[in-house]
Amino acid sequence: MWQLKYGVNLQGELITIEEVTSGKTNLVCPFCGCLRRRGASPCMISFAYRNGFLTAKKGKIKQHHFAHTGETCLRVRKGKLPSLPLYDNFHLQLSAKHFQLVKDLWREYGHTDYAIITVPFELEIKKLFNWTPQGYYFTDLGKIPVGGLSLSRFNTVQEPLILSELARLTNLVEMAKAIGGELLQEKLADLKIYRLQIQRILRFTLYFLVIEVDNKILHKIGVTSRDISERLPEIERDLQQYYSNININVLGTWQHRGKED
Repeated sequence: MWQLKYGVNLQGELITIEEVTSGKTNLVCPFCGCLRRRGASPCMISFAYRNGFLTAKKGKIKQHHFAHTGETCLRVRKGKLPSLPLYDNFHLQLSAKHFQLVKDLWREYGHTDYAIITVPFELEIKKLFNWTPQGYYFTDLGKIPVGGLSLSRFNTVQEPLILSELARLTNLVEMAKAIGGELLQEKLADLKIYRLQIQRILRFTLYFLVIEVDNKILHKIGVTSRDISERLPEIERDLQQYYSNININVLGTWQHRGKED
């Protein structure tokens, strides 16, 4: 059984395990909770009394996750949530050897105009490198795992993938309508959860800070659902436990970016 990382609140918003404290919550499972976008449906209320809300498991040994108060629903036992491309992970499935090779090639060629003479076929078919008559060069996708892509370029790579996955899930729902039953309900749940993840992104602002502390320079990247002016005092208060002189400068903010890219 895989670990459930999301719950849904009474407003129909997707909430991550990182946003709640350990223990019982007022969130329900995104699959069997039966929420509507505005408020709770009779189905959700019936479920809540029958199976209970989710409990946040945030111990020191296992990965943090949500658990059903009652019996875990079939879909959580069966498989994973549909995920946004290039958010939770890169889905490259590289071996440790190949990933190390990508990092070595970036270190040697990433900041030069020199072409790479040869790369393993496995890396080429994953579209990490592009062939030219002069040799191989890193693609934008190939630059992401090594931190070589700017935020603006990252967006141009990621957003078409997000829309493509949305179209794929929508098509699966249309195809499942001919069969109906459990398959249709499963595909509808996948599409609903995927849309909720997109809505969650739009609620947050990505920020990048440069912080001067006791003659040191720190950099912080984070996300917030509030105005950055409300977040800064909290950051400063946390730093005061370790430093005396603190000066925080906001290098930039980007709205509707719900993940630290």
